[in-house]
Amino acid sequence: MTPRVTILGLGYVGLPTAALLASRGHRVHGVDTDPRVRETLAEGRIHIIEADVEALIARALRAGTLSIHAEPPPADVFVIAVPTPLGPGQAPVLDHVMAATRALAPALVPGNLVLLESTSPIGTTRRIAEAVAALRPDLCGVHFAYGPERVLPGRILTELVENDRIAGGLTPEATRAAVAFYRGFVKGAVLGTDAATAEMVKLAENAFRDVNIAFANELSLIAEAHGLDVWRVIALANRHPRVNILRPGPGVGGHCIAVDPWFLAHGAPAAARLIPAARAVDQAKRAHVIEAASALAAGGERIICLGLAFKADVDDLRESPALHAAAELARRHPGQVVVVEPHLHAPPPGLEAPLVALEEAFAGPGAVLLLTDHSAFARIPRAWLAGRRVIDTRGLFREEETP
Repeated sequence: MTPRVTILGLGYVGLPTAALLASRGHRVHGVDTDPRVRETLAEGRIHIIEADVEALIARALRAGTLSIHAEPPPADVFVIAVPTPLGPGQAPVLDHVMAATRALAPALVPGNLVLLESTSPIGTTRRIAEAVAALRPDLCGVHFAYGPERVLPGRILTELVENDRIAGGLTPEATRAAVAFYRGFVKGAVLGTDAATAEMVKLAENAFRDVNIAFANELSLIAEAHGLDVWRVIALANRHPRVNILRPGPGVGGHCIAVDPWFLAHGAPAAARLIPAARAVDQAKRAHVIEAASALAAGGERIICLGLAFKADVDDLRESPALHAAAELARRHPGQVVVVEPHLHAPPPGLEAPLVALEEAFAGPGAVLLLTDHSAFARIPRAWLAGRRVIDTRGLFREEETP
């Protein structure tokens, strides 16, 4: 029998998951506390940019396999996919996770599976189980597990199905229940483990990428000091069979890579030395980019900022170094900054600079600060760049060379 699924949190992970499961015949209840999100979804539209999700949502609503709610209805599986931001001192904030736990507790019955997918510090799944036990001392036989998502914005539906998954329960029975649930729609391998190991696996994956990108960004600063092309250096170094340096940029962004390393370090601060160092390199690279562009503006240049999203071809502004840079430059140099972001219709809160089309941005003089490597920017005619000062933090405008 196909399990009924209630998904708490209809954001970048929860919404595509709801769309996918509803398209596979599950009866899915989507839950979100934001009335604007619920209203948008009820109309068959979505509030994020993600390939093919809107069509699946509209179809599932028409078919009755998906419904939208403010409170969690009963189900067989409850998936928690709510935000887990950082608070003061880079400490994890689990308010949304615990609020979701309190909301779903009244709906639980024996045999249910509660599956946490929100990126969380080690021990959070156990904390959820303890909270439910305190709220429902009458309840027994509920399974609790952690199932970290491994998806790339822009390809979420594909990666939800194709990528390997980890499922870690607080008990062997919970692990088996979580593994069985994922095997119902995942083509990749589904590997069972315990909850704490699964939680650390997720944090380790993103901390690895953060450390690697920090190394690439440090290389970029060293190469610049020597007048060298860091992308050429990295391409040649990666010809070594055991070297795989990632690409530099203006800093890392998104909810995962910019946040998860702190979750890992917070749990064992005395042991975490490399992770805080990588985070410091990230901040140094962001500051370097801002200072370089600010120096041009101080000399009278108009600054054309290309991109606000944290990665190419999405509208995701979470922890975006591009947004941070553009906002800081606009604050320092009022009236000298314009921004092009093809995936937004209006400037986000806190950005005191106009959002303009590409053609308008390049209609007058100005230096170019490339912050996000959107496909639209790759198609900019090179003649538009001629005679302009260009700070290309993504290597998008350089001529490719064969290593």
